[in-house]
Amino acid sequence: MDIEDHLMKRRTFMTGVGATVAVGLGADLVGDWSEWSWRARVFIARASTYQSDLESIIALGLHELGLGPAWVRAKTVLLKPNLVEPSRESPQINTHPLVVRAVAEVFRRWGANDVFVAEGPGHCRDGQLVLDQSGLGDVLKESGLEFIDLNYDDVDFVPNRLGRTALAQLALPRSLQRADLVISLPKLKTHHWAGVTLSLKNLFGVMPGIVYGWPKNVLHYAGIGPSILDIAAAVRPHLAIVDGIIGMEGDGPIMGSPRQSGCLVMGTNLTAVDATCARLMWINPWRVGYLADASGRLGPIAERHIDQRGETVASLAQPFQLLDHPFFTRLRT
Repeated sequence: MDIEDHLMKRRTFMTGVGATVAVGLGADLVGDWSEWSWRARVFIARASTYQSDLESIIALGLHELGLGPAWVRAKTVLLKPNLVEPSRESPQINTHPLVVRAVAEVFRRWGANDVFVAEGPGHCRDGQLVLDQSGLGDVLKESGLEFIDLNYDDVDFVPNRLGRTALAQLALPRSLQRADLVISLPKLKTHHWAGVTLSLKNLFGVMPGIVYGWPKNVLHYAGIGPSILDIAAAVRPHLAIVDGIIGMEGDGPIMGSPRQSGCLVMGTNLTAVDATCARLMWINPWRVGYLADASGRLGPIAERHIDQRGETVASLAQPFQLLDHPFFTRLRT
């Protein structure tokens, strides 16, 4: 079902429920009801180190999601990692190069026509510097993978379909049109403003710096949470694979500490993937503003609406350290 159909059903439902019920019940219960037509499958894989057989793990996860060679054959695939800072010594900051390579090799083996990597680093204007210092540049060269710096890509302006911000249009990089499949490859991290940064927030890096500035200041001014939703509705990514082998806790998305989580999380609905990832960090997704807002608009976050495959959340969940502030304390409740 398309996003517009879900939005229409959601508006009709919420009108029927009525404001009295919405006020009288908890936000999580109302949200649970509003996503009644959404179902999603999420796969959690155990991967203890980056030297694990990541290609086999990813291929198994994709099969569990109902995806196989026919899904990718003869298509062009854009891989969008989280490449936020030029750092090789801090594995908790950027999507690990070996995860990017493993995903690319799976799709190549399955007959993809082309696989390329694209990102618009949020803090550094020199994309080549970030590539070199993160270690991703070497891996891309060895693997023959093209990289496109989306910060400087040609742009096309599209209507803001979801309208959670006041932005009438969004400038999207033209390279998105080249791709049949857009894959979000984020890190499992806390975020000092948004609460968590996962596959949805990772799409901030799609937005070109030549339009939105560094670190995408126009979007920050428009509202981080609402911007996340508007971007996701415009980009319409097809899959997320979250690098949680080493995540980040504390003062994310850059200054936090490494947290060994030993997992990869994947799914075709990014809202459901991010809700699962939040639970792996002992964070209640209903208390993360933009995830609660995405519920029923972009996907489900209620556990009963997510078909959990692979490892259980309980078997890998651990309390990620949060900043000492009431905003973060409430994320646990």
